[in-house]
Amino acid sequence: MEGIRIEEKKNRMNIQNIVILGIGNILFCDEGFGVRVVEALLERYDFPENVSVVDGGVLGMNLLGVMSEADHLIVIDAVKNRGKPGSLHRLERKDLPERIRAKSSLHEVDFLEALTMCQVLDKVPEMVILGVEPEDIETLSIDLTQTTQSKIDPMIVMVLEELDRLGVPYTKGAGDHVSGNPL
Repeated sequence: MEGIRIEEKKNRMNIQNIVILGIGNILFCDEGFGVRVVEALLERYDFPENVSVVDGGVLGMNLLGVMSEADHLIVIDAVKNRGKPGSLHRLERKDLPERIRAKSSLHEVDFLEALTMCQVLDKVPEMVILGVEPEDIETLSIDLTQTTQSKIDPMIVMVLEELDRLGVPYTKGAGDHVSGNPL
């Protein structure tokens, strides 16, 4: 009996904290893409205790606590990457230095500063940024463009693929395990 408790404790200690973080400003059309994807994830799926799904909005430096607690960070955002509007991107940490010079919004500046602070705290999570090439991030509107709206479901698939890579189970809202096509 004692051996089982020790094994359970070891398994709990090996569980990694995963944060799915949607960032962006929902007041500027496609800029709110990351937040809208997180909202859809929360509506459609259930995740284990070690997975946090966070609407980071434009909180920037205020996300430092959430980010520094993560072992794996999956960031969802509108990403200007010189592609066609609606193109989906997957950027790893090593891809960030080039993109830092081309910040397109204030929340990106704050987000990058928060990542830098994680380095100072010596708690830098493994990270991937999943993004959509925005069509419009300047128009004052709480609605995504049709181009970007149509990419919510494919982005959810990308997020779930990241969880699959990490070996993290998830269930559809009703509790049925999802495998294959999650939508």
